[in-house]
Amino acid sequence: MATAREIKRRIQSVRNMGQVTNALQAVSASKVRKAQEAVFGTRAYARAAWAVIVNLGGTADPSLHPLLRREGGGDDVLIILVTGDRGLCGAYNHNILHTTLEFAAGIDRPVRYITVGQKGRDTLWRMGKRVVAEFHDLPVVPSVDDVSPIAVAATDEFLSGEVAEIYLAYTDFVSMLTQDPAIQPLLPLCKPQVGDESPMTCVLELQPAKVTEYIYEPDAATILDEILPRFIELQVFEAVLEGHTSEHAARMIAMRNATENAGELVQDLTLDYNKARQRSITREILDIAGGAEALEQRRVVSSG
Repeated sequence: MATAREIKRRIQSVRNMGQVTNALQAVSASKVRKAQEAVFGTRAYARAAWAVIVNLGGTADPSLHPLLRREGGGDDVLIILVTGDRGLCGAYNHNILHTTLEFAAGIDRPVRYITVGQKGRDTLWRMGKRVVAEFHDLPVVPSVDDVSPIAVAATDEFLSGEVAEIYLAYTDFVSMLTQDPAIQPLLPLCKPQVGDESPMTCVLELQPAKVTEYIYEPDAATILDEILPRFIELQVFEAVLEGHTSEHAARMIAMRNATENAGELVQDLTLDYNKARQRSITREILDIAGGAEALEQRRVVSSG
C-alpha cells in the first residue's frame, strides 16, 4: 500500500500534468478559431469553383486538356493524405490513416502517396508504403502559396502518365465534436470511357446531371488551361484547411478531457492521501496508547 508521501508526490505530478493539458487546450482553442474562420471562408468559393468546373467539364471535349482524361501509361493510384504533425489529438490521426489504408487495400493496383503531416509520413514509412513526396510544418492557417507545391506535385504525377487516378484523403470538419474522415476523387475530372473497369468514381459523376449554359471568352480550351490547375490547387487547399481545423478541434477536446480526468484523479488521490494520513495517525495513537499502557503495567509491577 502506498504511503502518504508517495500519494502526495503523485498528486503533485497529476496536477502538473493537468496544468500542461489545460495550457494545450487553450492553445488549441485559439488555433481552431483561426482555422475555422479560414475553412468557412473557403468553402463557399471552393463549391462555386467546383460547380463551374463541373459545368465546363460536362460540356467540354476531354481532349481539350490532359487533366480531363486518363493518360496512357501507368496504372498507379495516388493518394494525397492529410494528417497532423503531432499527436495528443485523440483518434484524429488514427481515423484518417485507418480509413485511407482500408481504402487503398480495396484497390487492386499499386498505390503511392503524397503525405501532408509527419504522422502520416512516419506511419507509411514504417509500413513500407511508397511515399513520393512529403510536406509538414505548415502554418496554423496555411496560405495558397503554402499548399501550391502539394497540388503541383500531384498534378505532375498525373501528367507524367505514371498515375491514372488521384484521391484526396482528409478529415472533414463538421463541428467541434465531429470530424469525419473523407476520401474524395480529384483527378481525372472526366467520366471514364465505355468499358473502363476502374473503380474510381470520377469527379463529374458526383455532380447533378443538370448543366448550366455559360458563355466563355475567348474559348473553352483557353479557359480550361487557365482554370483547371487553379481548381486542383483550390481543392487541395480546402482539404488541408479542413484537416487542420479538424486536428485542432480534436486536440482541444482531447486536452479538455485530459484536464477533467486529471482533476478527477487528483480528487481520488486526495481521498486516498487523507485515508493514508488517518491510518498513520491512528497507528501512532495506538503506539502511544500501547506504550503508555506498558509503562503503567511496569510501574504497577515495580511498586508491587
